[in-house]
Amino acid sequence: MSDFEHVFDAPPPGAAADWTISQNWRAYTEVEHDTWDTLYERQMKILPGRASDAFMNGLKALDLNTGGIPDFAVLNPKLKALTGWTVECVPGLVPDDVFFDHLANRRFVSGQFIRKPDQLDYLQEPDIFHDVFGHVPMLTDPDFADYMQAYGKGGQRAASLGMLPQLARLYWYTVEFGLMESAKGLRIYGAGIVSSATESVFALEDASPNRIGFELERVMRTLYRIDDFQQVYFVIPSIEALKDVTLKDFGPVYDALKGQPDIAVDVVLPDDRVITRGTQSYAARGGRFAA
Repeated sequence: MSDFEHVFDAPPPGAAADWTISQNWRAYTEVEHDTWDTLYERQMKILPGRASDAFMNGLKALDLNTGGIPDFAVLNPKLKALTGWTVECVPGLVPDDVFFDHLANRRFVSGQFIRKPDQLDYLQEPDIFHDVFGHVPMLTDPDFADYMQAYGKGGQRAASLGMLPQLARLYWYTVEFGLMESAKGLRIYGAGIVSSATESVFALEDASPNRIGFELERVMRTLYRIDDFQQVYFVIPSIEALKDVTLKDFGPVYDALKGQPDIAVDVVLPDDRVITRGTQSYAARGGRFAA
């Protein structure tokens, strides 16, 4: 059993076989709703001009600032009408096979609980703010919605081939900690960044991390850490490009990866395309999106 509070070995009492539970929105306390509002207000002072248009447009479309923790009964019809996705409550972190099955069927799983007021800046496990504020706005984008579903289907296959660590790195460096180019410079789209007040600034403005042009095999070979800011971010030129390069048969990719060493988080390879923090576009610097 993990040290995390909301990790279980089997569906806890009250959970369905697929690990889903009722959100029980009316049970949230005033303190919990206030925590959501505090986190939301703080991020909205930081994200304009830093977060991607896709994320900001998703926030607007879903209206996640109606006062307190969103009610999934209100949220889901809006999201489903846009891309066919829904958000389902689970008691905490779920097993890989359960997670992949939900994604493959356009269901995004979210924790039910929210962090305590003294945990605003750091939480080891994802709560409802990370899951809903951080992830769900991107699911309003049709291309990203397709990418997430394909990831779920790919996870089922990767598990059977023993390639889950490699596929997990793809999720980490795109869905959780991805950056993308725009005409105005680098923008955030990863949920782990947009839901963090400190990393939202660090990922774009600090000089210490490496920002490297996305290349699929490079990403799948790169280790990551969960206990500190990222030392490397991978930059995509667009969501469409990410979808195009990943919606394919990963069999040859997995074959190519076998026997290759992992890459440490602080390493820059000779062939890496290092992205500067300036506003000049990626394409204008002669970059290309390679797989």
